[in-house]
Amino acid sequence: MALLEVEDIRASYGMIEALHGVSLEVEAGEVVTMIGSNGAGKSTVLRSISGLTPAHAGAIRFDGEEITHLSPVEIVARGISHVPEGRRCFPRMTVRENLELGAYLRRDDLAEDMDHVFELFPRLAEREGQAAGTMSGGEQQMLAIGRAMMARPRLLLMDEPSMGIAPILVERIYETIGEISREGTTILLVEQNALQGLAAAGRGYVIETGHIVLSGPADTLGDDPKVKEAYLGA
Repeated sequence: MALLEVEDIRASYGMIEALHGVSLEVEAGEVVTMIGSNGAGKSTVLRSISGLTPAHAGAIRFDGEEITHLSPVEIVARGISHVPEGRRCFPRMTVRENLELGAYLRRDDLAEDMDHVFELFPRLAEREGQAAGTMSGGEQQMLAIGRAMMARPRLLLMDEPSMGIAPILVERIYETIGEISREGTTILLVEQNALQGLAAAGRGYVIETGHIVLSGPADTLGDDPKVKEAYLGA
């Protein structure tokens, strides 16, 4: 049984249906990527899993239990954290305060997890007391990932972690994603940068206009002529 099972979900924004029966699976310990063009439905899949844009049909199961209609807070409590597109850090709060918000459901000592985030992202430790809004886009992305890790997730949903970030910081962020995976956290990664997403993952899905059109091992998808032409510039 997969850790995450998404079965034939449909989701809408008002009268406009964005997902038309999307199905995918993520096994425990995997890094799985979903690639597609802007507006294909990638972010909506993640938002449906995390309860921000609830699916109106189909089913989402996590560790065998249905979570389709749970609230975002209940879904975080089950062990799913979402790193949203655009980072969504609280600009007037410090790095430490943003990280503490990631653990808002916890009632235990946060020191060990805070130290772990600072080990993953030493730059955040250097800016612990700095307002998040004064940092670069790459630093804010580090903070958004660190904030999600403070909830001790079993599944980490990551939406466009490379968007709008200098290449040198993208490389560092993806190195850290690899570290997080090796520590045992399962990752579902959405990327418009198909090359980056496929390089980080073991398996992948291609989504177009709200439909999954291809799936398979990441290296196989990377060699697919249609994927090369549409997403890899080949």
